[in-house]
Amino acid sequence: MPGDLASHLPVKPLDLGILIVLERGRDYGYQIVKRVAEPAAGGLRLSPSNLYHVLDRMIRDGLVEDLGREARDDGPPRRFFGITPLGRAVLDAELARVRAVVRAAGTADATG
Repeated sequence: MPGDLASHLPVKPLDLGILIVLERGRDYGYQIVKRVAEPAAGGLRLSPSNLYHVLDRMIRDGLVEDLGREARDDGPPRRFFGITPLGRAVLDAELARVRAVVRAAGTADATG
């Protein structure tokens, strides 16, 4: 269900990386692939062909929107994507969930 926040949690690592990238601003396919590979977005490797499959699913889920193609002077038009309000809410909820897990792990008795 696109509108149900809880149904999107936990977020898959690749989806989380894409949401992190798009939260910074709209972007196009090849740049998304490059930025998801950066440590700040998860350091995940993704092929461009797989990216569009993932983005199409995230669009159907209401997390990402297709902003259309934009002409460029230096090459063919690029297809841009952006994060939706639901995508931002899911990203915020997932980051809060992960932070809580990290805090709990930090207080756990590692010696057993």
